[in-house]
This record gives sequence, structure tokens and C-alpha cells, in this order.
Amino acid sequence: MNDDLLARRRTVLPDWLALYYDRPIEITRGEGRHVWDADGHRYLDFFGGILTTMTAHALPEVTRAVSEQAGRIIHSSTLYLNRPMVDLAERIAALSGIPDARVFFTTSGTEANDTALLLATAYRRSNQILAMRNSYHGRSFSSVSVTGNRTWTTSTLSALRTLYVHGAVRTRGPFARLSDADFTAACVADLEDLIGHTGDIAALIAEPVQGVGGFTAPPDGLYAAFREVLDRHGILWISDEVQTGWGRTGEHFWGWQAHAAGGPPDMLTFAKGIANGMSVGGVVARAEVMNCLDAQSISTFGGSPVTMAAGLANLSYLLEHDLQGNARRVGGLLLERLRAICAAVPLVREVRGRGLMIGVELADPDTGAAAPQAAAAVLEAARDRGLLIGKGGGHDTSVLRITPPLSLNVAEAEEGAALFAQALHSVR
Repeated sequence: MNDDLLARRRTVLPDWLALYYDRPIEITRGEGRHVWDADGHRYLDFFGGILTTMTAHALPEVTRAVSEQAGRIIHSSTLYLNRPMVDLAERIAALSGIPDARVFFTTSGTEANDTALLLATAYRRSNQILAMRNSYHGRSFSSVSVTGNRTWTTSTLSALRTLYVHGAVRTRGPFARLSDADFTAACVADLEDLIGHTGDIAALIAEPVQGVGGFTAPPDGLYAAFREVLDRHGILWISDEVQTGWGRTGEHFWGWQAHAAGGPPDMLTFAKGIANGMSVGGVVARAEVMNCLDAQSISTFGGSPVTMAAGLANLSYLLEHDLQGNARRVGGLLLERLRAICAAVPLVREVRGRGLMIGVELADPDTGAAAPQAAAAVLEAARDRGLLIGKGGGHDTSVLRITPPLSLNVAEAEEGAALFAQALHSVR
């Protein structure tokens, strides 16, 4: 059955559309933290649809909200008043930390970042953007042009001029051997120097924890230090929270809050987990920035009644059940277990992460070179044992990404760690 579906896929879908596994699986059902494929095999899901199934598969509160709203009306567009859209916008604006916030809904994180770039360039009247090395911001023409990871940079033919800044990768690069304080100071000096050799810049876009880049992060406070420099030059700060938002890191609701001394960003973008698999993304910006466009616009599908109902139900469940706290507690346990497992494995260069956002980087123990083939082998071995994980990282895809739904319990964390250990030991 899968062979036939795979052949059909290859006939009608692009060759560049990535697909996991030598023998791809068709996921047909999910419940809680588990999914089943078309052949009836059960898997513990430690990737959650690329961090999108945020709370749980088939969460009754969300499926009920979707069903009830679909039974009333599915679509109307932004040309009409939409109560679920206003309700969710009010909640997100209040949670964002951005004063006098306005919210614009999209259908994806790519579109959210595209909108943020549109707002920043219009507000600042500049097409120059600062972005972080090793970053990923989406697959659209504009978001690809601010992506600092060559594996995902499908085009360099952009109307934006992008300059890349040091700081998002703590353990590699020219400043890796410095202390946290000296690392931050060196990155700030690099930023100052870059701005000094450039004309007016619209914005810095940065992921507080890089997602596709392998869950790398700077020392806490780096973006606060950057913010002091940006403010002196009138440059906006866009925090890309597509993967870090909604409490996944455990310690904070938003990734930018690890750098809170500088205050909230001018804009934050979100997507993925907010509607637990329904297509919702968006931008939060202070009113002055959001309202800077001098032409009319609409969104046909952004903020649809059904997806907004899903977002409201999912956000309510997340907050009422303190899934941020669960991510901190269970994620801390899982990170501890993974570090213990990997301590004696020479192939593992680093285990890093926060909450339920964990990366295991593999490298050749003799040369330190990235080990993408080993990462691919562990991914396959984990699947064979009933565990789904992801991969990413830099220009080499040598980081195994572990991002279960935020309702993960202790028993499942222990089970997943044991399955991961088996997979890792099978290929070292």
C-alpha cells in the first residue's frame, strides 16, 4: 500500500518536497502522544508534526470545538466580522507582552514571517534586514532570503538585502571558546561594526532558539544586549516564535523572555502549535508598526472561524493544565535522561535544549565533523523501535530533534528515552 502511495506521490508532487525514512510511513491516526500508521504500527511521537501537535493528538477539547464551529460556518474571510478571530486576538495580544498590540492572522509561520518583513520594511522604508547565521524562517521568497542555513536557502534572488550576525550558535564559530559574558560582548561588537558599515536597516529577525538549525541558542540576555544597539539606530526587533512560543521551552511562555531585560520585541511571529495542527500563524506588533501600511489588505483564509475555534480551545487547554510547567518538569527529566544516555557515546557531541525542545548533535569523535549519515541512521532505528523523532542542524542535518506534545507524562518520557538509547547504540 505504501509503495503504491509513494509512487503516486512522486508522480504528482515536487522532487524537493522532503520525506522521512527509506520506507516512508503514512500516519493515519493519533491519540495523546501516540500515532498509528496505515499498517497498524503504533509509535510514541517525539516530534509532534514538527512541533505542531502541541498539546496532544485528537485532543477532545479541540476536536469538539472544530466540529461545533464547522457545523455553524466554516469560512467568511476578513471582510466580515469574525467573533472567534477577535476572541483569539485579544488573548494573544494580552499574552504577547507587547504594549498596544495588534494581531494579524495568517495560515503558516512562513506567511507570518513574510508579513513581519513587509511591515518592517514599510515602517522603516528600508529593504535591509539583519538575520542570524544558521537561521530558518520559512519557504517563501522573502523568508528564504533571510534564512541563514544554506540547506534551506532555495533562492538568493531577493529584493531584500540580508546581513548575517553572529550569536545564535553558542558552541561553534569564532567566539565559541569565550565565556558567556565575553561571547555576548563579542557578538554585540560584531553587530555594532556591521551596522556601522551599512545604511539604514529595517529590522533584525531572530529565533530565540533556532529550530531547523538544531535547537541552538545564545546565552540568556544576548538579544537584550542587541536590543540596546538596535534601539539607538531605530532598528526593529522581530522575534520568530514559530517554534519557541506557547511555553515549549518550559522556563518562559515566549522565547524572547529569556532576554527580557531589553523588553518585548517590536514584533513577534507565531504558528505551529497554537491550533494543535490546524493552519494558524500570525504576527503581533505594536499598533504603530502594524498600522503603517497605507494600502488596503485582506486575508482569505487567515483567521478562519474553524481554525480560530481550534486555537481558542487549544490555548485554553494549555493554560488551564499548565503545560508550560509540565514542559519544564518532564522536559527537565527527559533532558537529564538523554544526557546520561549520551555521556558514554563518543558519537554525541552535545545534548542541549530547554523544556520539551531538545537536540542531540552527532559528530565524528575523531575529527569533530558533522555526522549526518549517523543522524539519519538513528532516525531510522528509532522508527523501527516505535519512536518518531526529527532531525535538523546547521548545514549538515546532524542534530536529532526531540519535541513531544507538551502533555507528555513521566512514563512516556522514560519510555522514549529508552527507545532512543536503543536506536543510538544500534548505530554507533
